[in-house]
Amino acid sequence: MTITQGEQPASDPAAGPVRGRRIRLPGTGAPRKRDNRSSAMLVSGLLTLALGITAVSLPVPYVVESPGPTFNTIGEDNGKPVISVTGHETFPAKGNLDLTTVYVDGGPNGPVSVFEAFSAWLNGTKAVYPQELLFPTGVTKEQSQQESATAMTTSQENAVAAALKELNIPFDQKMQVAGLPDDSASKGLLQSGDVLVSINDKPITSLGVVQAELAAGNGKPVKVIVDRAGSQVPATITPAKNSAGRYILGVILQYKFTFPFDVKISLDKVGGPSAGMMFALGIIDTVTPGDLTGGKHIAGTGTISPDGAVGPIGGIAQKMQGARSGGATLFLAPASNCEDVVGHIPGGLQVVKVENLTDARKAVELAASGGDTSGLPVCTSN
Repeated sequence: MTITQGEQPASDPAAGPVRGRRIRLPGTGAPRKRDNRSSAMLVSGLLTLALGITAVSLPVPYVVESPGPTFNTIGEDNGKPVISVTGHETFPAKGNLDLTTVYVDGGPNGPVSVFEAFSAWLNGTKAVYPQELLFPTGVTKEQSQQESATAMTTSQENAVAAALKELNIPFDQKMQVAGLPDDSASKGLLQSGDVLVSINDKPITSLGVVQAELAAGNGKPVKVIVDRAGSQVPATITPAKNSAGRYILGVILQYKFTFPFDVKISLDKVGGPSAGMMFALGIIDTVTPGDLTGGKHIAGTGTISPDGAVGPIGGIAQKMQGARSGGATLFLAPASNCEDVVGHIPGGLQVVKVENLTDARKAVELAASGGDTSGLPVCTSN
């Protein structure tokens, strides 16, 4: 999760006073006027100081990530439940299933100065990155916020789907065309809003079905049937290879879900996809009897797909710091983030690597029962 904030620049460094030397003429006791050389030195010193202050205040193309606050997914935010469910029985939950966040300064959120970037580089709890690694060139603050909000919405929908799948609660799931790039292999054949029905007569229930069929065909044309405004429309598409060497239809897809009950997630000023796994665990705890955590304080991070796969996120070192500062003793981390976990674990925090929601749930249940968690999978250096 990402929280953006505009930090005030650090105060200017203090400079020692510049003193002029008083020289007395013999027998007069009257001070001599400061000579031109002393005045020049004073002016030069003041200019140097001013230039130094200006230099450390200049913006630089870097982004600073800092530990942000945590939010208990089975608790409340601003007096409202983070997760509320209607249409299904719910159960009060104790303990913590904290999602973690990072503050992001720089880029479209406002520039950072040389001094701020250098200070963050020296601070072991912060990270400094070139701006282009985190934000596309030219992206505006409004565009960044919109993208983050969209990612949060998608994450919440995926979390509901993953939780229901983990609990074996049936729901309807379809793949819908959200857009087509200009160079798409499906241009003129498929349209935005089309719902994928089948590929080579195999029902499309997930993205994995499409990917498997394209890989098996090795570039051969495939027969795709879509639902377009209630009508079944066939199309024969010759897939193209992407930069990774995989065959694709060249469409932007999104899941379209129909759930048996409503789940609402309320969380202000937080965006991005990285809370998916913790949302899914919170939903499971909310709709099942008992306390999933056993009253323990557990935190974590990771994206979630509708089938329960946990994906990598950014800023995990800062999120672990935030989790420990918030009181967590157990942290769930995506296995694909292990390289960034090793060497950055704060004292007093046990980090467990997870591949999917089932792994995460089992780790939480073991901790809740008071069992020995030392045997759970951990990140190791290669």
